[in-house]
Amino acid sequence: MRTGVFVGTFDPFTVGHESIVNRALPLFDKLVIGVVGDNVNKPNMSPAEQRADAIRQVFQQRADIDVQIYTGLAMDFAKSVGAQFIVKGVRSVSDFEHEQWQADFNRRLGGIETVLLYCEPELASVSSSAVRELAHFGVDVSEFLAK
Repeated sequence: MRTGVFVGTFDPFTVGHESIVNRALPLFDKLVIGVVGDNVNKPNMSPAEQRADAIRQVFQQRADIDVQIYTGLAMDFAKSVGAQFIVKGVRSVSDFEHEQWQADFNRRLGGIETVLLYCEPELASVSSSAVRELAHFGVDVSEFLAK
């Protein structure tokens, strides 16, 4: 069975994330969405269970998607669920550069390959941090959230 994991903080889970999941599904028999439970660089995240529940709602009809909360390294999480691949979405060159070194370590230290999917051009500006900032200022961000 080909299993992939798509990991992130998903605070919130956006239409960009949803697009990556939908485009990754044909590549795998099962896709596990790993919701980061601890991120030292983002101490003010929404509670992990709240983020995971929101994603479960989006994909409630899909038996080939599992949503789990994890802590620690993505490669260790991937191994724990029997995944051979980590799926990442890339919007820009800076995203690519960040993912490149992570992919190298995941492969070298964990034996886990990384699959990069480029975002659709119309979603290139959608990020969780931008959506959070807009929401903070009272902007209706519903068009950017996965449903």
